Amino acid sequence: MPRMKLFDVLFGRPLATLDERAEKIGVSAGIPIFGLDALSSAGYGPEAALTILLPLGAAGVVRMLPITGAILVLMGIVFFSYKQTISTYPNGGGSYTVASENLGAHTGLLAGAALMIDYVLTVAVGISAGVGALVSAVPNLQPHTLLICLGILFLLTLINLRGARETGVVFMVPTYFFVGSLLVMIFVGIFKTVVSGGHPVAVSAPPAMAAATEALTVWLLLKAFASGCTAMTGVEAVSNGVRAFREPRAKNAERTLTVIIALLAILLAGVAYLSFAYKIGATDPTSPHYQSVLSMLIAAVMGRGVFYYVAMASILVVLSLSANTAYADFPRLCHAISVDRYLPFSFSLRGRRLVYTWGIYTLTGLAAGLLIIFGGVTDRLIPLYAIGAFTAFTLSQAGMVQHWRKNRDRGWKPKLFLNGLGAVATGITTLVVLVAKFTSGAWVTLLLVGGIILVMILVHRHYAYVHTATRDCAPLDCKNIEKPAVIVPVGGWSTITANAIEFAMSISDEVYALHVKTEEGESSAAEEQWRQFVTEPAKAAGGNPPQLITLESPYRVVVKPVLEYITEYQRKNPQRRVAVVLPELVETHWFYYALHNQRVAALKALLYLRGNHHIAVINVPWYLEGKRHRLNSEPPIEKSDSHTTVASVVKD
Repeated sequence: MPRMKLFDVLFGRPLATLDERAEKIGVSAGIPIFGLDALSSAGYGPEAALTILLPLGAAGVVRMLPITGAILVLMGIVFFSYKQTISTYPNGGGSYTVASENLGAHTGLLAGAALMIDYVLTVAVGISAGVGALVSAVPNLQPHTLLICLGILFLLTLINLRGARETGVVFMVPTYFFVGSLLVMIFVGIFKTVVSGGHPVAVSAPPAMAAATEALTVWLLLKAFASGCTAMTGVEAVSNGVRAFREPRAKNAERTLTVIIALLAILLAGVAYLSFAYKIGATDPTSPHYQSVLSMLIAAVMGRGVFYYVAMASILVVLSLSANTAYADFPRLCHAISVDRYLPFSFSLRGRRLVYTWGIYTLTGLAAGLLIIFGGVTDRLIPLYAIGAFTAFTLSQAGMVQHWRKNRDRGWKPKLFLNGLGAVATGITTLVVLVAKFTSGAWVTLLLVGGIILVMILVHRHYAYVHTATRDCAPLDCKNIEKPAVIVPVGGWSTITANAIEFAMSISDEVYALHVKTEEGESSAAEEQWRQFVTEPAKAAGGNPPQLITLESPYRVVVKPVLEYITEYQRKNPQRRVAVVLPELVETHWFYYALHNQRVAALKALLYLRGNHHIAVINVPWYLEGKRHRLNSEPPIEKSDSHTTVASVVKD
């Protein structure tokens, strides 16, 4: 009972299916659950672009304004496009669903695989960016970056296993605190800039920017734009999770998306403008003197007082928790793909808290692997980012174009134009991001997407094969049913052996007991035990006594001769059903299992690998629970030459 209470404290009490309605969320909870990824990108999106512009020195900060403007225009197009998607697919119109229904199954797999990569990177980038903010404030923690990242990842997993509603409640305060802190900083910074005539004086001066080492080129601007577009990842999250909202489902989702996009636009524009006004550029993330752009910006506007540390704490928390958007959507995406049988069926099952637990476990494992490989450094992960998101954007909007062409509802032409504009804009951006980041690691994303698609196709083929192989419309044949021949591996007599033999005799009159002789003189002792404890009682009861068969094993191998006898018997009787009864001692505590051999598992696995439909394997457990209290009153264990009992064959 105490263990169960502790489990409930960690993961919450189990929820019945009827509790699902209570788990639905509204706009206030939807913003932190589905908007954290997008909102938190204000913490690393502008910095990613400024990092690319580092070779331009002070001139790079000036170029940040038009780059941010282009990103905001693209964001507006995507916003209106996804708003239409939500209203058209009120049951959840993620890129996978829209692309699959309108562009075909394989196009849907491309969208699904791209989104899966994007969500894994969302977790890794979000957490590493949050820890990067922490390291900026407390540089002494830099050597422990990876360990802190993995700790936050574990905490996020624990929170999300508790269910959607509780996750929203937990994340609501830090999300609104983060947004509030940045808005205060932006408004104060703009006020100071206006009052000073466009030349504000920093309260805490940022580091001087290095001199330019490269000339401005279109290619450099395109690379900066591609990196800055990471600020748009997460925009599609609301459309993927429409089913999580309470009724009216679509309206609540649309309102949530509107608030998220409006806040993100203000944050991105404010950070870009103040970076220009205060002459703040990026610093080398691998340098021991690294500071994030937001750290320098807040210090410049507000100083390094209480507000600075409170704001940096909120940035750390929200950047780390931004991975929750992926935790909200990745399991739902895997569920949708699993329902179509392109992922294992376990991804479609909800756990004790009405969440898709296998999706959560998978996301955690993949994100942990990325963090370990890249050492928890955000800048190393950025080149892999955004391609998946923009690929999904493009396919979703292209799918909506096809939808309007097939379903010409009222006012379909303006909607088709808007989705078409979104498809063209995001498609061009996808190509720009892909080309700009290809040599920096984007090719890895392409390989991963292709690998995931291949795995999903193979999974689907397997399920199709299983469906074809197991489909049988013939009625049950009740005329030719006969009892099977039963084979039981045995040795010296024991309670475990008796339990298995009794079960075997209950299902058939033809029982063969196999005794493996590994030492000289062993068979005679076993035969005497068998006559005394089995043959005579069976005859006295008027039954057919099981036949004892001794198998020679000069090299003291037990499993192999048993397997060979079973295989040979079935070969000689190809139409006869054979039931192999395996006695097994079951320990109630895991730490005792090392004290027993595991031959049952080996024999069972080998029988399964033979793949014979006429051989059935039956485990007959003998539980040790409740019998341990008699240990002190029993006589000591006697040595015996006939120790190869059934329990020894399986578990001694």
